[in-house]
Amino acid sequence: MHRPHLRLLSAALVAAALTLAGCGSSNSSDSGAPAGGLGPDAVHVSGDVGTSATVKFDGKITDSSSTTKVLSTGNGAKLALGDSAVIHTVLADGSTQKTVEDTYAEKRPSLVTVTAQTPQLFRDALVGKTVGSRVLVYAPATDVFNGTPDPSSGIGSKDVLAVVVDIVDQPLGGPNGSAHKPPAWAPRVQTDSKGVSGLDFAGTPKPDGKLHVAVLRKGTGATVKKGQLLGVKYFGAVYKGKKPFDENFDKAPVGFPIGVQQVVAGWDKTLVGQKVGSEVILQIPPKDGYGNKAQQNIPANSTLYFVVDILSAD
Repeated sequence: MHRPHLRLLSAALVAAALTLAGCGSSNSSDSGAPAGGLGPDAVHVSGDVGTSATVKFDGKITDSSSTTKVLSTGNGAKLALGDSAVIHTVLADGSTQKTVEDTYAEKRPSLVTVTAQTPQLFRDALVGKTVGSRVLVYAPATDVFNGTPDPSSGIGSKDVLAVVVDIVDQPLGGPNGSAHKPPAWAPRVQTDSKGVSGLDFAGTPKPDGKLHVAVLRKGTGATVKKGQLLGVKYFGAVYKGKKPFDENFDKAPVGFPIGVQQVVAGWDKTLVGQKVGSEVILQIPPKDGYGNKAQQNIPANSTLYFVVDILSAD
């Protein structure tokens, strides 16, 4: 099975992250509606944060205004511009009065980072809000999707949507555990103010063809389980590589599902069972990496070395 490069695309935010694969019918209304009529007050959301939201409407929504509203306030950290968060979303179409997507049901949370490029609606929904909060985004479909929605979603371009955003977690800023002595097989980890900046292979023994993992700092958080979305920062290089083939210590954390063949087998086999807050180093032989298929900046039959900071698991 082909496994994609480890830099999986993280969601730009809900507006870009909603794939809406296989959703709903094509009964959406494309006949435009002026502002006025049933609007945000006709949207009713029930359920607790951490579980699927149930969205009901008093009737067909026709008010094409846009707004955000905090439905419940969490007691976690307050998000600022530039912060990352793990979110779940439930999207309902006020024109068809149907729920179109529910990431709780799909077990598909997103790790997002709020930047100046994030659509204003979703910046308003996240910046200044606390982890554990539930926020309602009410807006025309074109505002939610920052353009025309995919026709296969069943959402019309003139439909009005309700997006329930649960802020369920925030990645750690870095490892939080005690340091452990590096193993003899590992290169020396170089760091700077942003985290891992290089791997020094001087004196590192030749790879032995086996999969190795060692904990450099053991975190104090929950144990990583198969199928969870991991939030990580990582640095990857081939044996004796002078430069990384991929890394994100100078960027926001990225998220991907673990243990379900969405990344190289070496990650699936070693990161499940680790603790959130840990920093681990991996030696991945070709059979658990990319094998005899060359990748960008990775020659065929390469042994891969990674340092991975596990910052969240949801």
